[in-house]
Amino acid sequence: MLPAQEAAKIYHTNYVRNARAVGVMWQVFTITFAVITVVVFIQPYWIGDSVNTPQAGYFGLFHYCIGNALTSELTCKGSALDFGSIPSGAFKTAMFFVGISMLLIVGSIVCFSLFFFCNAGSVYKICAWMQLASSTCMVIGCMIYPDGWDSEEVKRMCGQRTDKYTLGNCTVRWAYILAIISIMDSLILSFLAFSLGSRQDKLLPEDFQVEEKGTLTTVQAR
Repeated sequence: MLPAQEAAKIYHTNYVRNARAVGVMWQVFTITFAVITVVVFIQPYWIGDSVNTPQAGYFGLFHYCIGNALTSELTCKGSALDFGSIPSGAFKTAMFFVGISMLLIVGSIVCFSLFFFCNAGSVYKICAWMQLASSTCMVIGCMIYPDGWDSEEVKRMCGQRTDKYTLGNCTVRWAYILAIISIMDSLILSFLAFSLGSRQDKLLPEDFQVEEKGTLTTVQAR
């Protein structure tokens, strides 16, 4: 049987190694998720036409394109910097919350630099709360977005049967689906960060004592 001192060293070394490996994986997935969130925010493919729509086109959070009935060319409008060009108040609100979600995830990546200055457990927990808040904002954005489907611009593309939360002849496009999937991604990342933060709190201190045969042995953590 290994002495208590050696067993404690092996346990601590394996514990730290595993925690660091999972931490690196979490950081990589967080960066990947940030890229996904930026794509979701920018791309105008939340809803789009189908074979039964009066006009061709597609809509995003702020940018949209609708076909011309005479020339069949797409006319594009909408800018994140020009709220007046966004066809629906619901789209504006959804854009705000999805934008906040994106900024929170980017902010959590910026917080990676705090690992060099602060306690790792605290940094993980800060990032976890930011990712949880990001997930909440994305949920709100995805829920509010269909409330703007009754706008005249959407009806012009999707038909008069289109209404709030009723898409008429149009279809949901990949950016909207990706936004919904990203909610689960963010929740998983936040729970993983909370777990990593708790693991860091349970790491053995720099100097800890092991009782062995009635004596106390100090072990240096590595």
